[in-house]
Parts: sequence; C-alpha cells; structure tokens
Amino acid sequence: GIGKTTLIQKVTQALKSSGVPIDGFYTEEVREGGRRTGFDVVTLSGKRGPLSRVSSDSSTSRRECRVGQHVVDVVSFEQLVLPMLRNVNHGSDAEKKICVIDEIGKMELFSQAFIQAVRQTLTGSGTVVLGTIPIPKGKPLDLVEEIRSRKDVKVFNVS
Repeated sequence: GIGKTTLIQKVTQALKSSGVPIDGFYTEEVREGGRRTGFDVVTLSGKRGPLSRVSSDSSTSRRECRVGQHVVDVVSFEQLVLPMLRNVNHGSDAEKKICVIDEIGKMELFSQAFIQAVRQTLTGSGTVVLGTIPIPKGKPLDLVEEIRSRKDVKVFNVS
C-alpha cells in the first residue's frame, strides 16, 4: 500500500502546482542500513529537523519524551513547526490557505505549544487543515479525539 506521507506529498504537489497557497509539514522515516532509526519533520518550505531518534539506552531521564524506543526531540520539532503554524494563523481570512499537518500523533503531542497552535489553526476560518491522525489503539489521545469529533472535520481512513 501507499503510506500516508507519500499520499500527503502527492496531494501537496498537486495543490502547489495548481497555485493554491499551502504550507505545513510532514514526518518522514529516517533509515540507516535498512533499519528505521527515527523520524524527521520536513516543512513544505524545505526545512528539515529531527522529530525522534531510536535510543538503545533504556535508562531514561524523567524529562525525556519517549514513544517506545523513540526519544522525541520536542525542541527541534517546535522550532520547525511553530513558526510555520503561527504564520498560517496570522494570515488574513481573505485568502483561503491549506495547512498540512502530518501527523497529529503521540510524538507531536508532547508539545503543549503544538497542541495550542493546532487548535488555533482549526478554529481559524481562513485555513483548511489537511491533517493525519493515528487510528486509535490503546489510550485515546485527547486532542486526536477532540479533532475527530469536531463538526467541521471529515475523517477518511487510509488503509
């Protein structure tokens, strides 16, 4: 099957080439020697930085944000994503913009500032959000459920 990030990239290319103002980010697997070693954040303006890296070290300092064996680099994530989201949110409502957010998941939700910015982007009338959320397994993620149940949100299952 085609992965969600590939799908997002294809849609983004199509929208860009039709001249629609679009910004945002997607997450991309980082592989070394055939093994997944982490995820990067890539913004549509071409900036890239680490979102998480696999850590073999199981002795974790309490401040560390982990998802499985992935240690999340919240600072790097915020530096890339927050300026872009603030920028989208400060645009005029006159021009409809599209904001790509791939994805709103466990790793990204370690950032309180990201949660606030996503809420703001969804509330702003000038922006259409093209986002991806994980299929629920285990404990529901508050923001994800909040988004899923919004009247103005349409959820498609990509399998």
